[in-house]
Amino acid sequence: MNHIAKKSFVVFAFLLVACNGQKRATAKEGGAEQQTDFELLVSDSYSGAENSETMVITSTKALVSFFAQINKTRKPGLPVPDIDFEKEMIIVTCSGPRNDGSLPVLKIKEETTSEMVLLSALKSSEDAQFQGLTSPFSLYKMPLTDKEIVFEAAQ
Repeated sequence: MNHIAKKSFVVFAFLLVACNGQKRATAKEGGAEQQTDFELLVSDSYSGAENSETMVITSTKALVSFFAQINKTRKPGLPVPDIDFEKEMIIVTCSGPRNDGSLPVLKIKEETTSEMVLLSALKSSEDAQFQGLTSPFSLYKMPLTDKEIVFEAAQ
């Protein structure tokens, strides 16, 4: 291999390893670490929600209804993600009206065999001069579970 081909191979290998398609959250249970798939699908500055709320969506009908709400003033609207509700579920967190440009994020705080505690927090905007009024939301996909989902707000 010549010098350029070696560099190209190294760059390609680095990019291949560095690109991870899914975000994984780590939860600890009884000292043992386990992986839970938790993928951010959509995050945007307008949900139409008048209050802070977090919800679990387990049907196509409910997901379409949520997207009808957030797409009321959008032309074109955000596309509804294709979800297999026999294997997956959706968690949505809306922060309610904000004027700081922050976005809501969910993290797994704790997970046991019977329940999953999700922590809802706000991620600050990179734009410190942001002054518009928004009602941001984040929509996550995760494997379907029978565990009770408990939401807590970050302090």
